[in-house]
Amino acid sequence: MNNSIINFPLPANEPVKAYMPGSPERVALEKELERQSKLVVEIPIIIGGKEIRTGDMGEVTCPHDHQHVIARYHKVGKKEVEMAIDAAMKAWKEWSCTPWTTRAAIVMKMAELLATKYRPIMNAATMLGQSKNFFQAEIDSACETIDFFRYNVHYASKIYAMQPKDGVAQLNHTEYRPLEGFILAVTPFNFTSIASNLCMTPVLMGNVALWKPSTTALLSNYYLMQLYKEAGLPDGVINFLPGSGALIGEVATESKYFSGIHFTGSTATFKSLWKQASMNVDKYISYPRLVGETGGKDFIFVHPSADPKAVATAAFCGAYEFQGQKCSAASRMYIPKSLWAGVLEDMKAMAAEVKMGDVMDPSNFINAVIDKASFDKAKSYIDFAREAKDAEVVMGGNCDCSKGWFVEPTIIETSNPHFKSMEEEIFAPVLTVYPYDDEKWEEVVKECDATSPYGLTGAVFGRDRMAVEKITDALRYTAGNFYINDKPTGAVVGMQPFGGARASGTNDKAGGEFNLIRWIIPRVIKETLVSPTDYRYTYMK
Repeated sequence: MNNSIINFPLPANEPVKAYMPGSPERVALEKELERQSKLVVEIPIIIGGKEIRTGDMGEVTCPHDHQHVIARYHKVGKKEVEMAIDAAMKAWKEWSCTPWTTRAAIVMKMAELLATKYRPIMNAATMLGQSKNFFQAEIDSACETIDFFRYNVHYASKIYAMQPKDGVAQLNHTEYRPLEGFILAVTPFNFTSIASNLCMTPVLMGNVALWKPSTTALLSNYYLMQLYKEAGLPDGVINFLPGSGALIGEVATESKYFSGIHFTGSTATFKSLWKQASMNVDKYISYPRLVGETGGKDFIFVHPSADPKAVATAAFCGAYEFQGQKCSAASRMYIPKSLWAGVLEDMKAMAAEVKMGDVMDPSNFINAVIDKASFDKAKSYIDFAREAKDAEVVMGGNCDCSKGWFVEPTIIETSNPHFKSMEEEIFAPVLTVYPYDDEKWEEVVKECDATSPYGLTGAVFGRDRMAVEKITDALRYTAGNFYINDKPTGAVVGMQPFGGARASGTNDKAGGEFNLIRWIIPRVIKETLVSPTDYRYTYMK
């Protein structure tokens, strides 16, 4: 029996590789891209470690080349979801009682496998399936995923070390139990790291999961399942269920063993799942934990004292990296009229320099949006702005779906702070800008706070530090992650735990200890060393 007290110190963040021409990582990734681009992977359902093929098939294509099929997958039906619940609860009996250090060792092995053998595999799959360029794939499917593995182990060690003090003639300790049931992990297309983390955070804490992956991220998510198995994760701890989210959610939330949702996706879908759970709450063993990160209408607020060059760079990168498909992407900007002309000129110069196209070409800064629905939605907002009397498209705006789902980096300028694209989430490379009279910045701060129902990320730019402080205080509830003189994207595990409130979710902060606490139920145990034998109070004796 291992009775060691094992220490998991605060790790360093995984270094981002540069992928310079001829470097080992570049050679390995290009070779893997070539290999995967020639394959059509058949992706099965995985329940209890067994591959299941229903014959009800769907296809996964490259967003930047929508005629290029990279995978075909089997869809679950009600029977398979019920099988997955049974398999998860069977695995729970052993996994929930497995020493946490054993669970931690498996997760740490996942990190090492991903940092080495699986790095080109995961990056290539993320690039082809989710249309990320070299850098965007590296910071996501490699670095951030590795950081989640390592940091979560460290945070778990801190939680387990939190113990009550002992009293006179008594010993006290807290046991951190996993939830009494399964977690439904519903994951998005835009970050491979989030897809992994939504499953593995509860699993590290001793839970089991039903995983509903995004259809458009199935290729990278399937390789994650292979990584988990190679690292030693027991069968049935995570059950992989491609198919209809509505079906999976309905069946899962009707089970008495449903104990939580770990979700990233649309606000509407999260609300729907929350309502289903509420309707079935009388069936459950315990009240379920509902953890979600949903939409955003992330902003940049520019004070008249701001550095225009810094604003232009932050707005361009914050709005257009990964085609604006980050939950944190800059989507609206408030800027003084005195600065706007210069900032727009700088952004146009950047747009003229960047290339847009296939991920296989590393010189392409902009790639494709994820699918036809996303393309059509982005185009509809651009077309709406072109027809509006109180807005105009001042940069980009061209859309081309002949080969891939390509949308140019676009700026909509509006004289209406409540214009449609200032308020509604788009999730595409479209930034709406409201130029305001310099002297009215305090009034416009109030508009920024009241305009959107979301509260995910935001940024303020200014060299007047007292004004920046005032704006930061005024926008206290507009963002769970707030940035001063930086773009509102790029949160790093261990540095900026991520999540927002209002309509943006439950703000349980992925990348920090708060999220892990949601997946455990403490039991405090008191042991009296010498039990009393007299019922009387001292003064009665």
